[in-house]
Amino acid sequence: MSDRLVGAHRQTALKELHGWAEVLERDAIRKTYHFADFPAAWGFMTQVALLAEKTGHHPEWFNDVGRVEVILYTRSVDAVTQADIDFAHRLDQMAPLHDR
Repeated sequence: MSDRLVGAHRQTALKELHGWAEVLERDAIRKTYHFADFPAAWGFMTQVALLAEKTGHHPEWFNDVGRVEVILYTRSVDAVTQADIDFAHRLDQMAPLHDR
């Protein structure tokens, strides 16, 4: 089981992420990615879905045309863990340059 990220370790991990923010109403992190159109956004979501299945770590997400909002937290502890930070880094690697 993953441990909840807290204190200085959490702050350091979050500072290493570009554009990710803590969700105020719960222990999670969020980012919105921007795409030229729906097919580009859907392509990104397809890549993320394959990664999620491979790693067993599934995001919450919302899509509206060229925008994809991703929310990450580890369900087993209902909090942000290192697994979420690692997953966020992987998503940023797949994202368009302007969202990295």
